[in-house]
Amino acid sequence: MAEDAILIDSTTAAREKRELRAMLRSQRLALPAVERMRAADAIVGHLLDHPLFAQPGYVAGYWAVGGELPLHVLQMRLRSDQVWCLPCIQADDSLRFAPWRPGDELVSNRYGIPEPALAAESQLGPEDVSVILMPLLGFTRTGQRLGMGAGFYDRSLAFRQRLPAPPALIGAGYAFQEVPGLQSDSWDVPLDAVVTEGELMICRGVG
Repeated sequence: MAEDAILIDSTTAAREKRELRAMLRSQRLALPAVERMRAADAIVGHLLDHPLFAQPGYVAGYWAVGGELPLHVLQMRLRSDQVWCLPCIQADDSLRFAPWRPGDELVSNRYGIPEPALAAESQLGPEDVSVILMPLLGFTRTGQRLGMGAGFYDRSLAFRQRLPAPPALIGAGYAFQEVPGLQSDSWDVPLDAVVTEGELMICRGVG
């Protein structure tokens, strides 16, 4: 009987997450391009004011799709001793990160998202990156993140459940994506901070 109750609770939680993802994704897709760019301009100021962006290192972003908050404005304003990177999906469904500048060759991954055309052995492991900016569908002020559900970031960053930064993990999204709470799973990796057009929220460890 107890096992049946756990199964029902798990099924309900999974359905609620699917419904929340669908709702937030629809709202994000409906956001006009001008508002996305305005939000991107605002987050640059919040991030560059933080000490994490006053030191050299690798900074990983993402190639924005599906209405995600675009980050190319941030890339253009990094210091000369900071290197912009993009995620690359590996055969084992983990992520590595490759330096990329406008004009460098790109290839499409299995989802049609561009990745730097750099051999896996020349890419960086997440532990070699100073800051990772992560896309999201929803977030809480305590650092919970709702992604698309594929688990690429949680799988790749599992070591951050027991170890401090680096990399510092910063969720990047719009203020309307904040939710009061999320059902946590054992594999979830919490964010250190979340940045929106309105503010930079420090959740743990990088303040």
